[in-house]
Amino acid sequence: MPSNHYTQTTLTSTAAMGEAGLTSPLLSSSDQPHLILTVHDDSPPQFRNPFAFLGSGGFTVPVSTTADPFKNNTLEVAGVYEWLKIGVCLPIAIVRLVLFGVSLLVGFVATKLALLGWKDRQNPMPKWRCRIMWITRVCTRCILFAFGYHWIRRKGKPAPRAMAPIVVSNHVSFIEPIFYFYELFPTIVASESHDSLPFVGTIIRAMQVIYVNRFSPSSRRQAVSEIKRKAASDRFPRVLLFPEGTTTNGRYLISFELGAFIPGYPIQPVIVRYPHVHFDQSWGHISLGRLMFRMFTQFHNFMEVEYLPVVFPLDNKKESAFHFAQRTSHAMAAALNVVQTSHSFGDLMLLMKAANSKSKQVRPSAYMVEMASVKSSLNISSMEAVDLLDRFLSMNPDPSGHVTYHDFLRVLRLKPCTFSEEIFAFIDVDRNHAITFKQFLFGSAHVLKLRLFRQSCALAFSECVSGDNVYILKQQFGDIIRSAIPDLNEDEMDQLFDLFDTDCDGRISKDEFFTCLRRNPLLIALFSPFLLNKDFSDDGNRLLEEIV
Repeated sequence: MPSNHYTQTTLTSTAAMGEAGLTSPLLSSSDQPHLILTVHDDSPPQFRNPFAFLGSGGFTVPVSTTADPFKNNTLEVAGVYEWLKIGVCLPIAIVRLVLFGVSLLVGFVATKLALLGWKDRQNPMPKWRCRIMWITRVCTRCILFAFGYHWIRRKGKPAPRAMAPIVVSNHVSFIEPIFYFYELFPTIVASESHDSLPFVGTIIRAMQVIYVNRFSPSSRRQAVSEIKRKAASDRFPRVLLFPEGTTTNGRYLISFELGAFIPGYPIQPVIVRYPHVHFDQSWGHISLGRLMFRMFTQFHNFMEVEYLPVVFPLDNKKESAFHFAQRTSHAMAAALNVVQTSHSFGDLMLLMKAANSKSKQVRPSAYMVEMASVKSSLNISSMEAVDLLDRFLSMNPDPSGHVTYHDFLRVLRLKPCTFSEEIFAFIDVDRNHAITFKQFLFGSAHVLKLRLFRQSCALAFSECVSGDNVYILKQQFGDIIRSAIPDLNEDEMDQLFDLFDTDCDGRISKDEFFTCLRRNPLLIALFSPFLLNKDFSDDGNRLLEEIV
């Protein structure tokens, strides 16, 4: 590692210079005073880029936002007034709980009756079955009453279904789906996991719910097709979507999923507010049980619903779904008077992962990265980001979310050396001698998405196998790795080999090799000495085709 340079300059005073002749020595040996300046170079040492062989020119990490759209601001009961109110409302809460249970039971029975014998679920629900569902709709209004929503303020009116077959709404609590069930009885788009919920699964099936698995591209395509089919026919009810994909605290509007906008039909935005002073009703980072208890122990919970003007697709028919969604979200954010952010459901996954980690993070929200913009810029999925967070958390970050050099090496099974310092310095863009998850994510994703990364993996595998062997043996693996880190001892080599050899059979298969490098893309630098002079154009493509 390059060391700091120290420069010492000795200057003779101007008086002495003036007295000296042209033939006198430049530095006088007299006892006249000298001025000595010592300049210290405190700039951080410069490391080479260990991923330059892949075409990497480094990466930048955008400044993190302090916005937390999932924070419930009254997570704990605070103040004498709130405790007194809970004490006074406890008897009322018992009555409300009974009303909630009876309403849910009656609604469940009515829904089962309406669904009895109905086989043709692809067509609209017959009128007589819809009339039975009015019993359930009345029960949902009783449930809202039990939760303290004795009256609900409305502004504007629902547009005719023929004008706006799709409705989108911001999502703050579990209350909105209950309200819309009563108010509009729409076809709702929901996660597949909701179907297995007791009582709720049966009731939403009566709404001819469109199920979607957000992590399955084929499921999302099928959901869009169903949205388009049902929106096109006025025999079906309106289609309701919550394009944010999750609940927020209502103080921000996060990025929209595009499922509601791809079909290209007019959309009516609806916004929901929950004015409050002492109790935040948002279903953010708070358990459902605690939220329900707080609702039951309030005198009254306020709710406002505003139907906004219909947003029509542009007449030229060339508007992208992204731009359509952007116009709609701008209209909703302006009406709510809130800030828009690039957070998504992926950020909530990261938040929950960090909050439940063993390292007891002080600010789990610091692990959010505005996943919608990350997905767009780095082409990395939420599941890949969560997997990288799992790796980062195994590095034992301190309570502020920073990982030191030695913990970084421990997880990647590297030993302290110049080569390891170069990899760490590549991630430590701020030169703080510690890295954050955002730096680790951006650095890893940068390497993973480089154009030559997959070809390099293929060529690295071919360098490690010998002859007709289709596995990498420990001896060949050690010979290759020691070209990057020459002084690895046997124990250190075994640890690194075991990281690749996931099934512990003493050899590394193609799948194991590729999987390990996808999970730990920074380790591709270990094979750089053998890849620097390789032709990526032909051999890499051929090997990649064989492996994939």
